[in-house]
Amino acid sequence: MAYTATIEEEKKEIANRYKDLLKGTYQTLSEDDKKLIRKAFDVAVEAHSEQRRKTGEPYIYHPIAVAKIVAYEIGLGATSIAAALLHDVVEDTHYTVDDMERLFGETVARIVSGLTKISNLKKEQDYSIQAENFRKMLLTLHDDVRVILIKVADRLHNMQTMDAMPPHKQVKIASETLYIYAPLAHRLGLYNIKTELEDLGLKYTEPDVYNDILNKIKDSKEEQQAYIDSFTSVLKEALDNENFKYEIKGRFKSIFSIRRKMRKQNVTFDEVYDKFAIRIIYEPQSGDEKFDAWKIYSIVTDFFKPNPARLRDWISQPKSTGYEALHITVIGPEARWVEVQIRSERMDEIAEKGYAAHFKYKQGNIQENGLEGWLNKLKETLENQSLNAVDFVEDFKLNLYAKEIYVFTPKGDLKSLPKGASALDFAFSVHTDVGLKTRGAKVNGKLVPLSYELKSGDQVEVLTANNNKPNVRWLDFVLTARARTKIKSALKAEEKKIAEEGKAILMRKLRHLKLGTDEKTIHELASYFNLKTSFDLFYRIGNGAIDNTQLKEFVAQRSSSIVNFFKNPFRRGNHKNISNTEEVTDKYDSLVFGKEEQTLDYTLAKCCSPIPGDKVFGFVTINDGIKVHKNDCPNAISLQSNYAYRIMLAKWIDSTKQEFTAILHLSGIDNKGIVSNLTRIISSNMDVNIHSINISGTDGVFDGKLSLSVKNKTQLIKLIDSIKKVEGVRKVERVNTL
Repeated sequence: MAYTATIEEEKKEIANRYKDLLKGTYQTLSEDDKKLIRKAFDVAVEAHSEQRRKTGEPYIYHPIAVAKIVAYEIGLGATSIAAALLHDVVEDTHYTVDDMERLFGETVARIVSGLTKISNLKKEQDYSIQAENFRKMLLTLHDDVRVILIKVADRLHNMQTMDAMPPHKQVKIASETLYIYAPLAHRLGLYNIKTELEDLGLKYTEPDVYNDILNKIKDSKEEQQAYIDSFTSVLKEALDNENFKYEIKGRFKSIFSIRRKMRKQNVTFDEVYDKFAIRIIYEPQSGDEKFDAWKIYSIVTDFFKPNPARLRDWISQPKSTGYEALHITVIGPEARWVEVQIRSERMDEIAEKGYAAHFKYKQGNIQENGLEGWLNKLKETLENQSLNAVDFVEDFKLNLYAKEIYVFTPKGDLKSLPKGASALDFAFSVHTDVGLKTRGAKVNGKLVPLSYELKSGDQVEVLTANNNKPNVRWLDFVLTARARTKIKSALKAEEKKIAEEGKAILMRKLRHLKLGTDEKTIHELASYFNLKTSFDLFYRIGNGAIDNTQLKEFVAQRSSSIVNFFKNPFRRGNHKNISNTEEVTDKYDSLVFGKEEQTLDYTLAKCCSPIPGDKVFGFVTINDGIKVHKNDCPNAISLQSNYAYRIMLAKWIDSTKQEFTAILHLSGIDNKGIVSNLTRIISSNMDVNIHSINISGTDGVFDGKLSLSVKNKTQLIKLIDSIKKVEGVRKVERVNTL
C-alpha cells in the first residue's frame, strides 16, 4: 500500500512517536535527561527533515524507533537514547562529530562516532570482505559497549521494515543478521531481540519455511493456549496456598527455534512437542531468591513428573551472560513435555534487558562471570591483529551461542567453558603461557589426551614444559576463540621465522641459477607452484617442501612455451550423460546464472547436494570456479553474509537431461521382501539407476539409505510418492549424505 500522509499528519505523527518514546523508558529520567533527549530529538528532526525512507515515510521515524528499542527493550538511559536519535546524523547530514561534542558532550559524540564508523564500513563492501567489517565493528566494543547495543537496535528496526527493499538485498541483510547480529544479541543477554532477529532473518532467507510454520502456529494457537491454561490452573492454587506473589506466562517457541528443532531432530512441525514454555516469575518472600526458586520447583514437581536429565540450574551457577533461572521439563496433561522456567523478578529483568539490568543489580559474581568478564576476554582477542578476518569472525561466533559446562581447577576454583571444550581449552583459559607450554593434562587425577572433551564437574590439572610449542593439530580439537586465536598467533610467528629463512635460501638459489630475484620472478614461481602469495612460497622453501629439483624444473618450464593462463574457465562445454530414452516433461534441468541467464561452468557443492528444481545460488570460489549451493544449505548464511559480492543469481531451466545423485533415508516395519519390493518399484516404474542400497532390520523395524540417479526434483518427488506406497514403508525423506 502506497504511503500517502500529508505534511501536517506527519508532524503530528512525529510528535506522537516522541511522546511514546518518553512514556515507557526503563530508567527514571531526570529533568536534565529529558532536556538532553529533547535537544537530540530537535537536532535529528532538523538534520533529517529532507530525507525519506524507501517506504516514503519521513526518515526521522527510523531514529525514533531505534531510540525506543534502546529505551524499552534494552533499557539504556538518556545518553544512549540521545545517541540513538542522532545515530545517522553525522553519516547522512552536514553535522560532524565535532558538532556532536559541542552540542551534547564527549560521551554522546564518542558513541555517535563509533556508530558512524560502523555505517561507513558498508561503503567498502566491494573492496574488502564483510568479515573484516565485522571485525572492525567489534573493535568499537573497546570504546563503549553502548555502540554495539545501539547498532543491534538499529539492525532490529531495519529488519522490521525491510519489505520495501529488493529481494537480493533482503537476503544479504537477513543472512548477515543471522550470521552475526542474532548471536551477538544473544551473548549480550538481549534474548527477546535475539529471538526477533532470528525470526525475521528466517522470514527473508527461507520465506516458504517461515510462512508455513507461522500459519501452523496460528492454526494451533487456540488449542495450545487452552493447554497452557489447564496446566497453569493446577499450579496457581498451590502457589497461592504458599502465599507467593507471582506471574505465570505461557511463551510460544520462536519460529526460528521450531525450524532449528525440526532440522536437528529430523521431525515435522507436529512432532515438535515442546513448542511452548511456562514461565513463573516470583517476588522473593523469604529474602533468599534461591530458596524460593527451589520451593517453587518442589511445588511444580508435586503435580507433574520431571525429566531429571533436563534440569538446568542456572541459579547456583549463572550463565556467563549473567542469565539466572531454574529450567525443568515435566510431563504435563496428555503426557506432553512442558518446559517450566522459574525466575525471580530480578532474574527476569536481567534476562529481558541484559546489559542494563546487570548494572542495576550489580553483585559480586556478575562482575566476574557476566558481561564485563566476557568483554575483557573479547578485547584481548580483538587486539590480536595477525588473525585472518574470516577466521576471527568464525572463532568469535563459536563463543556466541555456546552452551556451557563448569569445571574445577586443582585448587577448587570454578571455571566456565563452552560445551565440547577440550583439556587444552582449559589450559588456555588459565593463562596464554600455560596453554602454549602445555604438554599434558590430568582430569580427575588421570592422565588424558589434550583433546579430551571435558564434562561439568571435572577437576582439571595442566602439565607444562618450557620447551613445548603448539602445533597445527591443536586447532583440530580446541573450541574456544581464545585458544584458537593464541595458537594461530604462535603458529604464525613460527611460520614467519621459517619464511624469512626460506626467502634468504631462495634468493641464493635464484642467483646460482642465474635468474632474477625481482618481484616478477617471485610471482611466476608462486604461480608455478599454485601458491597464492610470496609468503607461501618462502615458507615452503624454508621447510623443505620445495627443493632444488623442483626449482630446476621451473627453470626448464620457463624457457619453453608460455602456458596460456587466460582461457575462460566459465564457458560451458558439451553436456555428458545425455539420454535419448526419456521425454523431457519437467522444465528445469539445467542451470543459468545472473540476470542475463548465462550458461557457465559450475560444480555442485557437496555440503548440500542440490538437484534440478531446488532453489539455488552460485558462489564464485577462488580456485574452483562457480559452486552451486541450495538456498537452505547449512553454509548459505555464512557465504551470503561474508561474501555477498561473490554470490550469483542462479536458476534451473529446461536444457539437458543430465542425471543427478539423490540420497533417500527410509524407515518402517520390516516386512518380508521389503528390499525386493523397493528395488522392483524403483527400477521398473521410475527409470532410475540405483547406485547403492543399505537397509538393516532390528526387532521388527527397518532403517536404511538409497543412493539413486534422478533427472530432476519432480522425478524425485514422484519416486518418493511411489516408495511410500510400498507396504511397511512409514517414512521417506531426502538427505545430503550417506
